Amino acid sequence: MAHDLHLPHGSVAAHAGMDVVALGYSNYGLVSRSRAKGIEMMRDYLSPERQHVALLTIAAQRDFCLPNSPAKVGGSMAAVPPMVRLVEGFRQRGRPIIHVVRLYRCDGSNVELCNRASIEEGQRIVMPGTLGAELVDGLKPDQQQRLDSNQLLDGKLQELGRHEWIMYKPRWSAFYRTQLEEHLHGLGVTSLVISGCNFPNGPLATVYAASNRDFRIVLATDAVSGANDVALAELARIGVYLMTSDQCLGWLARDGQVAAA
Repeated sequence: MAHDLHLPHGSVAAHAGMDVVALGYSNYGLVSRSRAKGIEMMRDYLSPERQHVALLTIAAQRDFCLPNSPAKVGGSMAAVPPMVRLVEGFRQRGRPIIHVVRLYRCDGSNVELCNRASIEEGQRIVMPGTLGAELVDGLKPDQQQRLDSNQLLDGKLQELGRHEWIMYKPRWSAFYRTQLEEHLHGLGVTSLVISGCNFPNGPLATVYAASNRDFRIVLATDAVSGANDVALAELARIGVYLMTSDQCLGWLARDGQVAAA
């Protein structure tokens, strides 16, 4: 049975299972390659690999998401249910999950420059040990679990359960001065599904950093806050697959098929 692979702006290519080798935008226009019977075509370096995929949630913390929080980001609460569905789906299938968080020391010493002055002046956001720094409800396997701020600030991953961790990042990108790349390679991960809060900051920086490291990337479009059509089209042009959380989970549940973005 043929399936359709959708990209932004209505571009569609019919394919059958693994027969699609590559379809995506590049800086030189739409690139499409497929394998006909008996004909070898270009290799596919873009399609996410179902057996080697991990989920990242970026800065899905109470201070950034809750409506009455001091640093709420518009649209974040709407992105939480799709994030929860992704986490539950990956957890049920034993796929790795890494929750990436920010923690701001009260003296501002580990805060990015654009926010440092406000923290130094007394604003309190995602402070270590506070409820505001915790993940939003529904993301942790056990809601009674709390972040181990000392362990996280020391650069170590905190294990939440089988194949699930929390990790601290000191700047926008989840790869900047962290163990993330090494951890993912140790798990055999080649592909990432990225979700999270405040798309122009952490999620976007992480997408580009992942692309720089040759990971195959899916952005869960309804599980990020603050994205827009222009930014998403730009990501499609560098080979990022754009899927809703339900499309991603549908792909994850299928055996032997490439992703339908």
